[in-house]
Amino acid sequence: MGFGVFIHRSDSIYDDSPAERYQFPPQYLGRVEACVGDWIVYYEPRKITETRGYFAIAKVERVVPDPTAPGMYLALIKPGSYLDFVHPVPFSDADGVIERGVLNEEGRISGRAQAAVRSLSPDDFDRIIRLGLDDSEPLLPRVDDDAPIAGFHEEQAPFVFEQNRERISTLSSRIVRDRIFRRVVLRAYDQRCAISGLKLINGGGRAEVAAAHIRPVEANGPDIISNGLALSGTAHWMFDRGLISLSDNLEILISRQVNDPDGVRAFINRSGRAIAPKKTFERPHPHFLQWHREHCFKQ
Repeated sequence: MGFGVFIHRSDSIYDDSPAERYQFPPQYLGRVEACVGDWIVYYEPRKITETRGYFAIAKVERVVPDPTAPGMYLALIKPGSYLDFVHPVPFSDADGVIERGVLNEEGRISGRAQAAVRSLSPDDFDRIIRLGLDDSEPLLPRVDDDAPIAGFHEEQAPFVFEQNRERISTLSSRIVRDRIFRRVVLRAYDQRCAISGLKLINGGGRAEVAAAHIRPVEANGPDIISNGLALSGTAHWMFDRGLISLSDNLEILISRQVNDPDGVRAFINRSGRAIAPKKTFERPHPHFLQWHREHCFKQ
């Protein structure tokens, strides 16, 4: 087992779904197999406009031949392991290259930096994770939530990890994941409810919206931004109970079981479509929307 870097771009020609699978050609088989059972970091190349750099982590569960593409392979991602970074990490900063393993003996960037799959040293992994999960200004739950989570209050300090092992174990914490998912989703939606279009801030300066999973965590829904929606309390309640859903083009669907359809229509924004993030990769993915319509929405 060992850490690795997987290069991925949102316009990839490969059949990638970062929270579920990573498609690759046979020349990378040995490198990918070396990552099975361990964490990898997703990286978007510098030549991409507005590149995200190192933008997420995931755990490789196993490698299988791609049944739909002869000669290709799939790295299957462990369900529930994918996590977007709070802050995408650039290839380099004022201190130099973040991933020191791409430097040659003379301290220059080597051709290794172009490899679609490459191993990652524990020190480089630790450095990237530390920067990516820097959450010094967290968006906390609403101040009127029923029960605050122990240790998560207005004066909360940022994550501090004394050892790599502690940081790695924390990557699977549901509390930590919910906190990071909320931060990423609310930032993408500008703290605005996707259904009503309202951007309400409470007296404590916190957004009155929650980060909702389209496909719930309990149903193996991943913590990827394209599986998230920023929803107010009322919208969240209706969405979770299948009283509203979304079409693939984000039209807001209203269940025939709603007892006050006129009231719901008055609640949703005038366009009749969900407010979407500006960046394509941040928008709800049809794969997750279809799951919600098939398993939650009450026709």
